Amino acid sequence: MLPQTYNTRSIISLAVPIMVGNLAQTLITFVDTAFLGHLGMVELGAAMMAGLYYYVFSTLAWGFAVGIQIIVARRFGEKNFLQIGAVFKHGLLVVLGLSLLLFGLLHFFTDTLLNTIISSPDILQASKEFMKYRHYGIIFVCFNYLFRSFYVGLSDTKIITYTTVLMAVVNIFFDYCLIFGNLGFPEMGVGGAAIASVMAEGSALLFFIFYTFFRIPTREYGILPIGKCDFSMVKSIVWLSLPTMGQRLVSFGTWFIFFVMIEQTGELAVAVSGIVRSVYMLILVPVFAFSAAANTLVSRIIGEGNSSEVGLLLRRILKICLLFLVVLVLLCMLIPETIASIYTNDALLASASVPVLRVVCFNAFLMAASCILFEAVSGTGNTLVAFLLETSVLIPYILYILLVTRVYAMPVEVIWCAEIVYSVLLGIVSYLYLKKANWRKKKI
Repeated sequence: MLPQTYNTRSIISLAVPIMVGNLAQTLITFVDTAFLGHLGMVELGAAMMAGLYYYVFSTLAWGFAVGIQIIVARRFGEKNFLQIGAVFKHGLLVVLGLSLLLFGLLHFFTDTLLNTIISSPDILQASKEFMKYRHYGIIFVCFNYLFRSFYVGLSDTKIITYTTVLMAVVNIFFDYCLIFGNLGFPEMGVGGAAIASVMAEGSALLFFIFYTFFRIPTREYGILPIGKCDFSMVKSIVWLSLPTMGQRLVSFGTWFIFFVMIEQTGELAVAVSGIVRSVYMLILVPVFAFSAAANTLVSRIIGEGNSSEVGLLLRRILKICLLFLVVLVLLCMLIPETIASIYTNDALLASASVPVLRVVCFNAFLMAASCILFEAVSGTGNTLVAFLLETSVLIPYILYILLVTRVYAMPVEVIWCAEIVYSVLLGIVSYLYLKKANWRKKKI
């Protein structure tokens, strides 16, 4: 029987702020896409391609932060509070170096890489304009991921709600001002959307810093004093996090390849996919939130010595997630053209988006099960196994994409069925691992 601390109410109280936090980055994409979609298909396609390109780099920071989250949750379950601060402080050092490295890569190599990836000259030029400003946000994003994982690991997630609201307000305001040149600001189009996103991410980081030092008992958690660097701890954190970094990079790098393949089929397909991606990510907000909750709670329950209850915990999390998910899916299924029209005035584009929206709505339920099971694998501490499982799934996923884009040139809705292939396979391998493997006494 699950301890009372893992009841439905406690799971929801952990997951909902994470859901709101996940909504922050999704809202930035939604607002940018909604505004730019009214400029034209080129701007819509450029925002999608450049945004995905940027996101591939940021997933390295996300992967590292997931490693921090797993360790913090395990130490919290063990009641080892001083070690939590030590892990966080050493995580800051790694993130500083990682953020500077990613900034350098984006600053010096973006134009060359985009020239290689994007075939449409118009989308290419607009993507370069977007990235000229957008890459400055990578440092803010890296630290934001770390702070979010720290608080998720502690199950103290209300700050994520605050930062999300702040990011949304800042992003909407500056999108309105800088994309169209309102309120005396210059009209910058896609460049304005990029600047608005950077300012939103910077505001969130400032809020995280002030909140941590004024609301968290820094001495109790070992955050202060700073102390000396323990290189053995840095090594252990990096060693645990490397597989999650690799897994996130491979996963979202492959998803970027998916959109590159679509871009080469034509500008209409790119524009449709830009709309669908934005809606899809909104639908999946509960999925990613409850998956993150599963990761944290699995790690914590193992730390408490209750690993035999993991299966019951995951079933409970999945049931709650599906209840949240069904409302969003039904809304999208009932009024798909109305939702698509938020992004564009082009009736043809809105109509072409409807079949793809139906595909992702169906897949959302499959993703709920597969993501929760997969994050549970990471929560056990077996991050290398999680990386290998994901890699094994991505091979048939890529083969399917190549088949329907290069060999048979199928319609865009058939191409998007690749997401179903991914969800089914990821769910199967994750379930088999949790069912058959010996993970219950994994030390981290």
